[in-house]
Amino acid sequence: MESLSDYDYDLPESMIASAPMEPRDACKMLIYNRATEQTQVAQFKDILAQLKRGDVVVINETRVIPARLMGKKTTGAAIEILLLKKVDLTNYEVLVKPLRRLKVGDIVDVAGKLQATLLSKNSADGTAVMRLDCVGGAQNLEAVIDEVGEIPLPHYIQNGHATKENYNTVYAKVEGSAAAPTAGLHWTKDLMAAAKAKGVIFAPVVLDVGLGTFRPVKVDDITKHVMHTERYQISETTAKIVNDALHEGRRIIATGTTSLRTLEGCFAKYGAIKAVTDMTDIFIYPPYQFKVISALITNFHLPKSTLLMLVAAFIGREKVLELYEMAKVNQFRFYSFGDCMFLQ
Repeated sequence: MESLSDYDYDLPESMIASAPMEPRDACKMLIYNRATEQTQVAQFKDILAQLKRGDVVVINETRVIPARLMGKKTTGAAIEILLLKKVDLTNYEVLVKPLRRLKVGDIVDVAGKLQATLLSKNSADGTAVMRLDCVGGAQNLEAVIDEVGEIPLPHYIQNGHATKENYNTVYAKVEGSAAAPTAGLHWTKDLMAAAKAKGVIFAPVVLDVGLGTFRPVKVDDITKHVMHTERYQISETTAKIVNDALHEGRRIIATGTTSLRTLEGCFAKYGAIKAVTDMTDIFIYPPYQFKVISALITNFHLPKSTLLMLVAAFIGREKVLELYEMAKVNQFRFYSFGDCMFLQ
C-alpha cells in the first residue's frame, strides 16, 4: 500500500512561482517519453515539434470567477466567502471564514452591493449554502459579483501579480471555477493557431474547478481519501472528436488534470465519451489503467496532493519524483504560475 508520505518531496520556497510568465509560452517544459524513457528540457512553445497531424488536444474552457467576497456582519465582524459552486439562480455552495461566527439566517454585507444570507451548514466538510441578493433590487447578479469579488488565489501567489486575464487561459469562456486549470495557462492564441495549421485538433470540455483544489489529503492510506465532486460538460462535437480518435488510434492529449479527469471520469461511467453534463468524483492514483488519454500537459503540483498522485498513475511514482528532482536542478518554477511537463 502506498501511503501519503510516498508523495512528499522538498521544494525551496524560491522555486515557487509567484508571478506569471510573459509571454505565456516562454515557460520551461520538461518532456518525458514513456516508450523511450528519454527526457528533454525545452520551452512550452517547442511543443509544436512534439505534436503531429491528427493529435487531439483537449482543453478545459472553464473561466475563473472573482469568487472571493470580503464582507461584514451587521456586528462589523469581517467574513470571507469563497464561492465554490452555483446551486441555482441565487444560491451558492461556499466556504466561509470563520463559519463558526455565522448561524442560519445571518446576513453578510459585501461592499454595500451584495447581501449573502446563510441558508445551511454542512458540518461534514465545512461548506455552507448562501443566497446572494443584489442590494437595491433587480440587477445582474453575476455582474455585481464580478465587480465586488476578487480572484481567489493560492497563498503562494502575490496578489499584485495576478489579474482576471493572466489567471485565466486564453480560451476561457464558461464562468464557474474557483481556481484556474493552470496547465492551460501556457497556450497562446498564436501557438494554438500554429498547432491547428499543423493538423492538430483542439477539443474543448468544461470542468468547474472547485472545493478539491483547497482540500488537502489528510489520511495516510490514500485509498481512504474521499474525492470532491466537480461538474463537467462535454459537447456532441468533442465527444465525436475524441471517440473517433480512440477508434482510429490517434493520440488524445489532455491539457491539465482537469481535462484528464473529465475524459476518464466520463469513460469510467459510460464506457465511451458521451455528450453530457454530469458530475465526477474520480480519484486517479497508482495503479490505474487509463482508458482515454495517451499524453498529458501538466504543471508541477504540491507535495502529497491528489494531482501528484494522478500524474504518478500515468508515469509511475518513482519517475514523477525523479522528474521533479530534475526540474529542481534545472531551476524550473513550480505550482500554478510555474513551468510544466509534457508526458507522452
